[in-house]
Amino acid sequence: MLGLIQRVSSASVTINNQVNGEIDQGILLLLGIQKEDNQSKADQLLKKVLSYRIFSDADGKMNLSASDIGGGLLVVSQFTLAANTSKGLRPGFSNAAPPDHAKALYDYFLAQAKSSHCAAVESGIFGADMQVNLCNDGPVTVMLST
Repeated sequence: MLGLIQRVSSASVTINNQVNGEIDQGILLLLGIQKEDNQSKADQLLKKVLSYRIFSDADGKMNLSASDIGGGLLVVSQFTLAANTSKGLRPGFSNAAPPDHAKALYDYFLAQAKSSHCAAVESGIFGADMQVNLCNDGPVTVMLST
């Protein structure tokens, strides 16, 4: 399971000109689900995302997590993170999970996030054409995997 996290001062996802989810300070997570992923990997990634120390403490050092600061979490499915780019000039997606498997894990991930994170948890819609707007704070962008 792949997670591209971005520390944001705000982020939103719009579908058909309607805002579907938005957060203020927190993490925008672009979530890529691969063929071999399962609920255990989803749990591992969620724990890592919520605990990853990318927010500044009083001394300006990245020592605080989204959980520590009560930051929001905006989760957006992004199968293109699973792209194989080792050959040619067009990505291959043979590593990405099939849509039914990926949607089930995406829904599971969101349910777990909502039950374990006391701050706002928002999302896009799996498989939808989405426009993601964000103000990357730092910028801080980190790729996480399980």
